[in-house]
Amino acid sequence: MADARPYLFDFDPLLSEDERLTWKAARDFCEKTVRPKVAESYEAGTFPRDLVPAFAQMGFLGGPLEGYGCPGQDPVSYGLTMLELERQDSGFRSFCSVQTALAMWPIHAYGSEEQKARYLPDMAAGRLIGCFGLTEPNAGSDPGSMRTHARQDGPGGDFILNGQKMWITNSPIADLCIVWARTQMHGETTPEIRGFIVDRDTKGLSTPEIHGKLSLRASITGEIVLDDARVPKENLLPGVRGLKGPLSCLTQARYGIGWGVVGAAMACYERARSYALERTQFGKPLAAFQLTQQKLVDMHDAVVQGFLLALTFGREKAAGRLGPLHVSMLKRNNVHMARKVAAEARTILGGNGIMLEFDVMRHMCNLETVYTYEGTHEVHTLAIGRKITGISAFS
Repeated sequence: MADARPYLFDFDPLLSEDERLTWKAARDFCEKTVRPKVAESYEAGTFPRDLVPAFAQMGFLGGPLEGYGCPGQDPVSYGLTMLELERQDSGFRSFCSVQTALAMWPIHAYGSEEQKARYLPDMAAGRLIGCFGLTEPNAGSDPGSMRTHARQDGPGGDFILNGQKMWITNSPIADLCIVWARTQMHGETTPEIRGFIVDRDTKGLSTPEIHGKLSLRASITGEIVLDDARVPKENLLPGVRGLKGPLSCLTQARYGIGWGVVGAAMACYERARSYALERTQFGKPLAAFQLTQQKLVDMHDAVVQGFLLALTFGREKAAGRLGPLHVSMLKRNNVHMARKVAAEARTILGGNGIMLEFDVMRHMCNLETVYTYEGTHEVHTLAIGRKITGISAFS
């Protein structure tokens, strides 16, 4: 038998020493600490909150942010941690991604100095959990049509928020919610979308959990319901107005997704490869059949290409050249890739492929959600299509 290794491409020479050390530390931690909790959490539909302090200690919360107790990672190192989390399960990566990119990042980017000092150190340490309220029951891919609204109660007064947000990761366990609302400032005639920090103890706030999910079961998902919720004026994010606020947060989160799903694809490909080498049918390993080798080669090449795309875009992000449409490319391409790799891996495992202990079907189910959240595949397609043709197909 020829000398065999899972990847023809050696990724390590492309990374700095710090990036390699970060990747190894993240992988070792996830294998030792996260892996034992994955299957039980997924089957039970629960998130192990006892992992949060360990995530914080590893620098997984607020990874790329500077100051306020945040690790200040470079974009590639941050991406590699997302890869290793999602190699275990998309739900664990989602927790850290939402905490970092959707809850901490808007405070860091658009918050007042008082807000940053009040919230970010405790969020980086895992003492406060955040969530991000943008999607609504009737406004998923079209956030501009949101109905959640806020009005200022008199000049210089507090804000009264009403509305409902849907499919909100972490909301049932969150200590604070970043809520985006169509806001009527006192004395202004035209409402604008503004962001608010809504604390858990706010009267009129509730966050019911969504049950019955067949995907992302190791992630807690819920709603944000605002019923005349009075939010202090000090909790308005002062640094941004309009859709730029929530959309820029999503750009940060999508970057992490583009890395994370490479980990899910790696897990599926590597499981299928090892299974094909060990499983004997008709007197020889599955890996000896031509069709199986074609599947493995297709998966291998797709995973390598996805990693290289993420790495290239990570370098561009570090150089300040990565724009929102580049991130759309990364999210769209790599999630599509991972979804196909998971489905192909399932065929190699046959009946065992649907069993929890073999991982692949769990990744398949998770990736169905990742395929549509934080921008559906179709919306990213049309956004990129508009840019390269100059023609909008949205309407």
